Amino acid sequence: MKDMNDTALERIAAALERLAPVPHPAPRFTEAAAYVWHPDPDRLEPVETVNRVDLVQLIGIDRAKDILLANTMQFARGYGANNALLWGARGMGKSSLVKAVHAEAVAQGLPLVLVEIAREDLGSVGRLLAILGNAKDRRFLLFSDDLSFSHDDTQYKSLKAVLDGGISGRPANVILYATSNRRHLMPRDMIDNERSTAIHPGEAVEEKVSLSDRFGLWLGFHPCSQDEYLAMVQGYCDAYDLRIEAEELRAEAVEWQATRGGRSGRVAWQFFTDLAGRHGVAL
Repeated sequence: MKDMNDTALERIAAALERLAPVPHPAPRFTEAAAYVWHPDPDRLEPVETVNRVDLVQLIGIDRAKDILLANTMQFARGYGANNALLWGARGMGKSSLVKAVHAEAVAQGLPLVLVEIAREDLGSVGRLLAILGNAKDRRFLLFSDDLSFSHDDTQYKSLKAVLDGGISGRPANVILYATSNRRHLMPRDMIDNERSTAIHPGEAVEEKVSLSDRFGLWLGFHPCSQDEYLAMVQGYCDAYDLRIEAEELRAEAVEWQATRGGRSGRVAWQFFTDLAGRHGVAL
């Protein structure tokens, strides 16, 4: 009978562990300069090699580069800095810029750690902040890519704690950078619809719109001109020492963007990837 009871207790314990997995121990943040947050069970997975481009290769966004780099360096050195929202056109280097300024800080020997959290995991951000706040010898750039919310989405409430909400507030060694295609993190038609149907139109969307107001920095990214697009392509050619006649490069680059129906930094890189492959240049 005792053996049967022990077996039953072991099964119950195993079932409870599956329902509420034991969190992994917090890392010492010496394994890597970047981590990805995974909940259930809570763990920070180190990223040995971050997928990024050099800051000098991000062309056509000079003002955003200067502002975000200065803000990042201030924070990494322990000074005042703002949370930042990078919003605007797709493929114009928002995510690449965040990863590039982090690389610049690390290259200067500053103790800045990049931590990526997915939008769907924002509900667990309080537990993540508790872990990061205890690592007093490091400073953390919390990064949420492609952030946006629908009308029935409540994840944005968790994000407010990172920005400036809650009794305890955000740990002093954590800053948040987010990217989004939307300046107010929700579709314009949703804002207009809620305003038109609400009893108090201003209050109907104020809570969600106010989320973007909590970012101290708003950096807008707009579609690039053809000259900027061609400068991006030339910049990649120079960086990888790919030699090609200027007229031939221009003609091929323009034809490529025409087939894609638009111009952006992403389209410039995709063209260069194809060009490098045809010319036997390894990336």
